[in-house]
Formats: sequence, structure tokens, C-alpha cells
Amino acid sequence: MTSPLPIKFYQTGTFTVGNRLLDVSVRSVQSDSQRNNSLNSGHRACQGCGEALGARYALDAAMRAVNGRLVVANATGCLEVFSTPYPESSWRVAWLHSLFANAAAVGTGMAAAMKVKGRTDVRVIAQGGDGGTVDIGFACLSGMFERNDDVLYICYDNEAYMNTGVQRSSATPAGARTATTPAVGEAPGNVMNQGKNVPLIAMAHFIPYVATASVADLRDLETKVDKAMRVHGARYLHVHVPCPLGWGCDTGDTIKVARLAAESGLYPIFEAEYGEITGRRMIRKRVPVDEYLKLQSRFSHLFKTTEGRARVAQIQAIADRNIARFGLVPEGAPA
Repeated sequence: MTSPLPIKFYQTGTFTVGNRLLDVSVRSVQSDSQRNNSLNSGHRACQGCGEALGARYALDAAMRAVNGRLVVANATGCLEVFSTPYPESSWRVAWLHSLFANAAAVGTGMAAAMKVKGRTDVRVIAQGGDGGTVDIGFACLSGMFERNDDVLYICYDNEAYMNTGVQRSSATPAGARTATTPAVGEAPGNVMNQGKNVPLIAMAHFIPYVATASVADLRDLETKVDKAMRVHGARYLHVHVPCPLGWGCDTGDTIKVARLAAESGLYPIFEAEYGEITGRRMIRKRVPVDEYLKLQSRFSHLFKTTEGRARVAQIQAIADRNIARFGLVPEGAPA
């Protein structure tokens, strides 16, 4: 028997029910059966990988925003390795693998080539992990910002060099255990007050758009990618993507861990245009950093000694400073 109504297929685990009550123009990209599936099934990411989740949502949103006219430069790293084991690929976009250091420069070249060809309708994304962004590719990224090249750069930040064995990067948080910052000595784990805050550095270049996002709020991620693709010039999006393997958290806790990072104030979520903050995600229920840290074995050593507890207090001070700096808690709200 043939049904008189068309059958609609929805991906589970998305905003499906709510989307049916919304106008088509404001529904989540992932609730649409016509989504691009830019990072398709068959890749070899670890179970619970936040980076795979973030990349899929980000690029599907970008593809919808530009009607499929998109080219992508991808730095070497976890995202590249697990998605393209030779001779296979899980990408359903025009995708180019660049070196660790030059994804931003390659993206700039793509944008220049499209301009020369008169293809102003084709937009460019360059993307990479924190190692290829915050460290190895930092000079090329700053150059892209300074020239205001028409590229959206997306950093998927899992806070270490995960693909090569969980070594420290400039995005590794204070106190975290990695292969190169072991939990030994008088000050175990990563040294306090080191590293770089690339969203703030990007803002200092006064580029058109800078934002942070998290896999804890995938709809917010989609919205920011859509907004970024409607702007021309250099744009930067920094996405927090937990790594269960490197962080030592349960594979089913990826979203929970990401949410606690934001709700504790350790990962502020905001937007900026031309160097000025224009929006922020307010903290709904503020939590102490302990709740975030205790879910991850990379911080377990901090809860075993008096010195470790003192470092937890220092990490709490970092979160408190972020909350005050970005205005993440309404005035008069309980601390």
C-alpha cells in the first residue's frame, strides 16, 4: 500500500521535534534530509570524538549557507588523518589536504584563484586542529588576518596534539597531563599561565568576525558558521571539541564535558566584530571548575595533594576572570 504522504527521514540525536514546529528557514541543518553530510560515515575517528562532530555540523552549515559552492583547505592533523586513510575519503566537499603549517595560506591562495577566475560565488574555508592553528600555522594565520583575506578559518580545539600521542600544544590548559607535561615533579602537568588565546589575538587584528563555539551547543555553532559565511574578509571561528582519548573522559560524556567547560567559565563563548565583543553566551547555571576537571583523568593528579588543590584554585581564578572579563553572569547572580 502506497502512503499518500511523503516520508521524511531525520537523523537521530538532533533538534528534530522542535524543528517540525519551526519555519523551514530556521530549522537546524542536521534535521533536513537534504543536508550535505559533508563529513560522511566511514571515517576512523575515535568513539565520542568531538572534532568529528564539530566538523560535520560546521561544514554542513557552511554548505547550506553558500548553496554548495565551497572549497576547503585542511591542515594535517587528527581531522585529516581519520577522514582520509589512503585511498579513501569521508569528505563530500571540494577538499584539499595542506601541510601542518599552511592551511591559512592555502586557503588564501584558493580565494585569490577564485577571484581571478571571477568565481566570487565560491567561498573558502581553511580548517585545522589547535596544533596546526595555535602553534605550527600561527604565522600564516596572522598573515591571513592582517591581509583580511576572504577566508573563514575554523580551529577545532581539542587542546593537544592528539594524533601524534597527546603532546602539549599552546592551547593545552593549565595543569593538564599530556605526554610532554607528565604528572610528576613539584608542579605536575602543564605549567600555569602559558599558551595563547587565539580568539583574542584574532580580535586584535580587527578582522570582520571572530567567534568561539562549542559542540555543547550545536545550534549555536551552525548559526555562527552561517553568519560567518555571509561576511566577506578574514573570519575566525574557534570550536571547543573534547577528545575522550586525550582527555581521559568517558566516550559518552563528550557533550557533558564541553557544556561544563562553558558553564564553569573556563571556555567563554562569544562573538566579536572588528575587535569589539558584540555578543556572548550567558552562563545559565554556574558550576565550579571541579565538576569539569574531575571528569577527565588528565587532571586527576590535581586532586591528590595539597599542592594540586592549590592549582585547582588557580584554575578557578582563571574561570572567574573569564566570567568577569566577558560578562558571562548577570549582575547580582549568585556566585
